[in-house]
Amino acid sequence: MDRQDFKVGDTIRISFKSTEDNKVHTTSFEGVVIAIRGESGNKTFTVRKIASSHVAVERIFPLDSPAIEKINVVKAGNAGRAKLYYLRKKLK
Repeated sequence: MDRQDFKVGDTIRISFKSTEDNKVHTTSFEGVVIAIRGESGNKTFTVRKIASSHVAVERIFPLDSPAIEKINVVKAGNAGRAKLYYLRKKLK
């Protein structure tokens, strides 16, 4: 899968390698893409999810990171904007 097959507004699931206690685990993070920024090799995207107890969690991922194993589009969105920062106030 090409890593750029998603856009702002899509709900995606990212599988990435995380290191805890000197062990490498595969962790997934699922949320809405609220921003994509940068150019060519310096591109990053911000994903926001609502975790337990209605706490919002945002993570910024580099697109070309070797830690990212795969990116799946769970639900395609239809955003009319380039950045969805208004979701920070809306989905609390």
